Amino acid sequence: MARELSQVGVVGLGTMGAGITEVLARAGLDVTAVEVSTEALERGRGHLEQSTDKAVQRGKLDAADRDAILGRIRWSTSLDDLAEAELVVEAIPERMELKTEVFAALDKICPPDTILATNTSSLSVTELSVATGRPSKVIGMHFFNPAPVMKLVEVISTVVTEPSVIADVEALAERLGKTDVTVGDKAGFIANALLFGYLNHAVSMYEAKYASREDIDAAMRLGCGLPMGPLALMDLIGIDTAYEILDTMYKQSRDRLHAPSPIIKQLMTAGLLGRKTGRGFYTYAGRDSAEVVADAQTPTPGGAAEGARPVHTVGLVGSGTMATGMIEVFAKGGYDTVFVARTPEKVEGVLAAITKSLDKQVTRGKLDEDGKAAVLARLTGTTDRADLADVDLVVEAVVESLAVKQELFAELGRICKPGAVLATTTSSLPVIECAKASARPGDVVGLHFFNPATVMKLVEVVSTVATSDDVAATAHAVCGQLGKHAVSCTDRSGFIVNALLFPYLNDAVRMLQAHYATADDIDAAMKVGCGYPMGPFELLDTVGLDVSLAIERELYTEFREPGFAPAPLLEHLVTAGYLGRKTGRGFREHARR
Repeated sequence: MARELSQVGVVGLGTMGAGITEVLARAGLDVTAVEVSTEALERGRGHLEQSTDKAVQRGKLDAADRDAILGRIRWSTSLDDLAEAELVVEAIPERMELKTEVFAALDKICPPDTILATNTSSLSVTELSVATGRPSKVIGMHFFNPAPVMKLVEVISTVVTEPSVIADVEALAERLGKTDVTVGDKAGFIANALLFGYLNHAVSMYEAKYASREDIDAAMRLGCGLPMGPLALMDLIGIDTAYEILDTMYKQSRDRLHAPSPIIKQLMTAGLLGRKTGRGFYTYAGRDSAEVVADAQTPTPGGAAEGARPVHTVGLVGSGTMATGMIEVFAKGGYDTVFVARTPEKVEGVLAAITKSLDKQVTRGKLDEDGKAAVLARLTGTTDRADLADVDLVVEAVVESLAVKQELFAELGRICKPGAVLATTTSSLPVIECAKASARPGDVVGLHFFNPATVMKLVEVVSTVATSDDVAATAHAVCGQLGKHAVSCTDRSGFIVNALLFPYLNDAVRMLQAHYATADDIDAAMKVGCGYPMGPFELLDTVGLDVSLAIERELYTEFREPGFAPAPLLEHLVTAGYLGRKTGRGFREHARR
């Protein structure tokens, strides 16, 4: 049975240590908070007082509770004051020599049954434990920033950690109101191992000038629903901290995808550490400010649409879910829209689906009857591609088959008037193949909408080596009229979103395959610890394992990066027909639709 701890200590009162101290005191524990100097101690006390004062101002805490929390904390500059602690959490800088020195000192000061916990996010808990004479009493207790808000705690056991110690710490995490996941001692644990591979990949994309920092960040926020873009998150975490975590992970895994991108070290050496110094990937209003200010890299508003060709009429080829949503979006955006389906029945099906969608919007007060009538009046359905001869822009949304798309673009190249822009919504095929088939490659661009097109704000504008500048500008101008957020990239497998998302999902499958953690714990770590709207296995089952595998194969084929090779477990599940929600079973079992 787990002990109910009452006397605890925290060593290190930076942002994390002060937050952990607050969490422990809020839960009713008596906390001894220790810093290296009086000045550092006062800074830590200031962090905590500011945090609790804000909670009072927001009505989440009353003044009496705040005073009680502060009253449970004893402030000290001496480790000797931890002599009666039942558990001590170390939260000092991520340097092994500093941490081992503290653990060796605590081992001499604290009673033999005191649990020594480290808040490290990347260093070896095992290596820390052997700096003491009680390695079985040492454990990792990794809180997330800001500790009073974030609900996840990763509990890290080593090969010698006693089961009773694990039970005590898990019980404490529950008492603190946290979600705990318990895993073994591996660099990055769950959340950082998955998060930092993705962040490093995003930095590499930016460093290669594949896309701007703003477009990379907007793509992941709007395309995946993430709370922050990867480069803004790097600035929040701290460039130096990110470098240390990646370097530690690389030294353990020797996975090239964990080797810190060179620009990370360059920024760190230059002292451009992110928000805390006022400049990192972005420039901020000042030290510790969240306000981004313009700098030499900041794009000119509307600049991407300059020089656009005029577009008044739009054609769309396709009648599936994606095509139907896009047809509605274009008509609502004020464009006269001609759509081509294979049969009269499919034409009627598209019109019926759009009418039903508009009716719902009227019922919800988002559209009036006149608005609905105006949208429907802009629609013309046909089964004859020749009816696209006079439109200014044609967008294809047919099946994701290169042969089918090439045949279509060859015909569009013949049918459409000179100067018409031809766009593909492909999410994985090379846009240049469609461009070449059209015999007018300068007029061809990728316009990758996200599903559902009526809801999702992001569109990836994909330029090939042959795309004319005014064609890319036209794509941006049209997206602007549609109320979409367009991001620019070139014709490379996965574009921005899929190129960053699917290697992360593949890493999660590898982690599960290695029996490091369960699917439930991995999903919980990414949702609760990183604020992701879905865990990786929830997302894979929703997208479809077959679709995910196809995208991962495309990425691997294009980049030949060993770390992108699809995890065997994913391939085996697809071979078995376990494709996710649509078949009732994927990484989890689901009710059949």
